[in-house]
Amino acid sequence: ALTVRFITRRFIGDYDPTLEMIYRHVAVIDGEMVHFEILDTAGQEDSLQIEEKIKWGDGFAVVYSVTDRCSFDEVMRLCFLINHLHASPKRSGAAEQPPIVIVGNKKDLQFDRMVSTEDGENLSKALKIPFYEIS
Repeated sequence: ALTVRFITRRFIGDYDPTLEMIYRHVAVIDGEMVHFEILDTAGQEDSLQIEEKIKWGDGFAVVYSVTDRCSFDEVMRLCFLINHLHASPKRSGAAEQPPIVIVGNKKDLQFDRMVSTEDGENLSKALKIPFYEIS
């Protein structure tokens, strides 16, 4: 839903969260035309699959639900894995770490919240990665 919102500027209520998709999108950012190829993972990969997907990417939005503590608990592991795989000497021209942001989603669901904004901010500071909470 987050990816579709970014691409179409519309919110969809019904979607299949287990369906992996690749979206292509063009946007003007800072006056420059940027071509996006977004892999929206289903979040149910085994460790080999997730490593291949991380190697595929050039930038990452690590998204968790503020209503799901387990998804938040995965954020640190994924950020470390991204940095580890992109620092690998096997990757050509990978001198610097890829851009990563941490995104807490569903902030409108205050009554179901299991992860506080402060938890997200603290993790962001510890990892030195930008953090956003969105709905």
